[in-house]
Amino acid sequence: MEPVAYFSMEIALAPAMPTYAGGLGVLAGDTLRAAADIGIPMVGVTLLHRAGYFRQHLDAAGRQREEPMPWRVEDFLTEEPARAALTIEGRRVTLRCWKHMVRGTAGAVPVYLLDADVPGNDPADRRLTDSLYGGDLRYRLCQEAILGIGGVRMLRALGHERIERYHMNEGHSSLLVMELLESQDVAAVRDQCVFTTHTPVEAGHDQFPMALARQVLGESPLFGLQERCCAKGLLNLTLIGLNFSRYVNGVAMRHGEVSRRMYAGYAIDAITNGVHAASWAAPELAALFDRHIAGWRRDNLSLRYALGIAPAEIREAHQGVKRRLLALVESRSGARLDPQAFTIGFARRATSYKRADLLVQDVERLKAIAARAGALQVIYAGKAHPRDAGGKAMIEAVYRAKDAAAGRVPIVYLEDYDVELAQAMVAGTDLWLNTPLAPQEASGTSGMKAAINGVPSLSVLDGWWIEGHLEGVTGWSIDPPQEAASLYDKLERVILPLYYAGGDGYAGVMRQAIALNGSFFNTHRAMGEYLLKAYRA
Repeated sequence: MEPVAYFSMEIALAPAMPTYAGGLGVLAGDTLRAAADIGIPMVGVTLLHRAGYFRQHLDAAGRQREEPMPWRVEDFLTEEPARAALTIEGRRVTLRCWKHMVRGTAGAVPVYLLDADVPGNDPADRRLTDSLYGGDLRYRLCQEAILGIGGVRMLRALGHERIERYHMNEGHSSLLVMELLESQDVAAVRDQCVFTTHTPVEAGHDQFPMALARQVLGESPLFGLQERCCAKGLLNLTLIGLNFSRYVNGVAMRHGEVSRRMYAGYAIDAITNGVHAASWAAPELAALFDRHIAGWRRDNLSLRYALGIAPAEIREAHQGVKRRLLALVESRSGARLDPQAFTIGFARRATSYKRADLLVQDVERLKAIAARAGALQVIYAGKAHPRDAGGKAMIEAVYRAKDAAAGRVPIVYLEDYDVELAQAMVAGTDLWLNTPLAPQEASGTSGMKAAINGVPSLSVLDGWWIEGHLEGVTGWSIDPPQEAASLYDKLERVILPLYYAGGDGYAGVMRQAIALNGSFFNTHRAMGEYLLKAYRA
């Protein structure tokens, strides 16, 4: 099998490299780690993002302020001698690239990060690969041209002449089709491409006015096929992916259904996302698995044998992780939380549909629950996009609730959410909360990371949780139509009594979360499906 080229606008490669914004990039990094474990011949292509995403600061009222996150590229990456070029707005833009090796149990995957900061380029063009999801529509289109068109040309310059499959992780990279059409017909291009869509709402798909597209990209064979790439006078990058791919998938069973309704007439399958188990298992849990489940890092499915681990051992390992999390909380915020109190975690991108404020919709009810059913405390984290006013307002709402609940329910909102903080939170909390407005959660992977660590979910039945949810076995559902009332009722009447009852009840749910969900919702399984359905089929 010839290599698969995996294109993604963001890839989380290391915590200290700010080359990602959130779930899409973390998923991309986990996908490449799984490929390296399984031995799938693959190369990754992304942009360098010298300015990173942004560093988040929150004031006493929860108002978000953003700062750049510059980093020393040379400390992490090796520059390749190859050069490629493309034309943007009639100007030649030369690209270089930097290499990072993702190493796994069966091999390594090279990842190439494209960089327009090359002497000789127009000064404005040198900044085109700097900021992840920054700038205006023109800047975004220029970036996507560099990723798709420039990425294919760079692979050829690097000697990757025999790519068998081009996997577009979301529509950001679908302009690679433009480059492939320069030398091949539609059927040949379609046979090489695979497209994964992650967005279940129309507004989330990249679209550009055709006048801007021609200004930035010039003419292309693609523009002669407007019925395959345009809708309502806009260049639609999702349509390009749909029309020029041999295989298209959503990222959960429900998301596949939603996507087929959005794009009627297209064959859209579903491969439910996963997480890289060895990367997300906390050291205490990994050591526990090492003692009881030999080879779990190579064979994630063997985590089903966690059913043979004594609940007391799982509880003890979890308490070690929880103590580390609370120490981290204190070092970052000054808040001293109780290691014996039931701890809820919520860490997602701060945007309106994820509804971070659902838990604190009725602060008085939350305080009454803590008084009647047992002490509870909440740890929040998550960044709002700089232009997402609704997301920023959500953070401020949590801050107001934090003040209102003070003295009865400690609430902490940790700023500058990143992979390192995520690793601590998904493993060290006692319950993972997820409250999206259905059906807008394409998949979600934070709850999968929690499950690897034996942390059950309390979640709206959307995205992956429809598949992973067994009531009272792997976690609990938040039920419509009165979702806040359902959330409070489950906490007061079911979850907190089980936690504070002692014995093996709650630890038994933790064990089943590992065995049933951790063993399945991982990137080893997901990549096996891509191999069978998309790459080799």
